[in-house]
Amino acid sequence: MKKPVKKSRIPQDKAFVIKELIAPYFDVNWHFHSEYQLFTALEGRGTRFIGDHVKSFKEGDMVLTGPNLPHLWRNDQAYFKPNSTLKTHGIVIYFPEDFLRNSVFELEEFESIAAMLQKSQRGIEIFGKTNQWIKTQMIELLHEKGVGRIIRLIQILEAIASSPESVQIADAAYINTHKESEKDRMGHVYEYVMEHFQTKVSLEKVAALANLSPSAFSRFFKARVNKSFSDFLTDLRISHACKLLHDTDLNISEVAYESGFLTLSNFNKLFRERMNQTPGEYRREFINSFGS
Repeated sequence: MKKPVKKSRIPQDKAFVIKELIAPYFDVNWHFHSEYQLFTALEGRGTRFIGDHVKSFKEGDMVLTGPNLPHLWRNDQAYFKPNSTLKTHGIVIYFPEDFLRNSVFELEEFESIAAMLQKSQRGIEIFGKTNQWIKTQMIELLHEKGVGRIIRLIQILEAIASSPESVQIADAAYINTHKESEKDRMGHVYEYVMEHFQTKVSLEKVAALANLSPSAFSRFFKARVNKSFSDFLTDLRISHACKLLHDTDLNISEVAYESGFLTLSNFNKLFRERMNQTPGEYRREFINSFGS
């Protein structure tokens, strides 16, 4: 059995921890923790879950999550096959809520960083030239020693705070109501859904995994994910469809089927509702953007 990468706590004598992650797949455990986390995927593809948000990810994905914001970077099923030669590569930085003994939140010089860290409670995705610059800094930070480590991290945070090339991820109404004891329960649900979303997913089966009745599970899930289970499943399928529209030459009907939709009409309707355009328009826009 392949072993996923495990996370470690920040030692008391360290301001923060940076780790290079190289493994067959990223951490499979849906979780949250008290530290801020800046993560970039250098290699690996799949679906990421940040709070109530679902989106596919690939190389270059970069996200800052605030304390106790649930998250999971779940690789595609191909990464879990016994004969898979695929691997993942990423860099992650953990720094505590009282980073630099709270001076970040108290001194005028850190005002922009403090405001940005507050926004990270919903997760922040970083893209564009800012993403590329920060990736380079994170790679160099792996080998930095002494006070230079802290200086470089502050420069990274300042870059995020001052750049327009970022967007908050989770919905403004999202609040993490999960309890520590519920991590395994939700983890089982996410794992099952990721393995079966391309086929029919039974609410009864998922509820049984959580050891709840279907009605109790529906209330439990909506209270914690800020959306119904059916909406969550649709979001996951639409995210997968977007990936197929980007990365394959499958026709629209094939994309719908491969994403778990039973009819093309239902796929087109739900895709337009969530993406504000048809699958064909979405594909053409992506191709034109890539070509430019």
